[in-house]
Amino acid sequence: MQKEWSGQDVAILSQLQRDATTSTAALAERINSSQSPCWRRINKLEESGVIQRRVALLDRKALGMEVVVFATVNLTQTGRQKLLAFERQVEAHPEVVECYTMTGIWDYMLKIICRDIRHYEDFVRNTLLNGDLVRELHSHIAVTEIKNTTELPLDTQLT
Repeated sequence: MQKEWSGQDVAILSQLQRDATTSTAALAERINSSQSPCWRRINKLEESGVIQRRVALLDRKALGMEVVVFATVNLTQTGRQKLLAFERQVEAHPEVVECYTMTGIWDYMLKIICRDIRHYEDFVRNTLLNGDLVRELHSHIAVTEIKNTTELPLDTQLT
């Protein structure tokens, strides 16, 4: 059963997605509410897990991380223990910023960020392919970033 979201909840979430440093007073003003009810709604959204955490978004290019790779992976075996072992391996490496199990011909899709192509090659050879878990890995190197956002499509999905 899907929860019904109030217009104010959606407005709060939309504003916080854009800038989580916005004060409660400024946020309340933007959504035409008073500060106390706005603060209570934010707390309820945090307690329920809708707001998981508040973070700073960093510019990877400014930090010298030039390469974004989407890697598709098939394991040598897909038994529960092999899947868990691969997932633990992936979780241990910060270069992998996203990992998904997939339907279709691939077991996993990884988003990997590295400073350069040499770093990526080293990561693949000495980390991902070190051991007997991976049967097949295909690298898809991003050339031009067209859109990159962390904002969920709240207005089109929740209202």
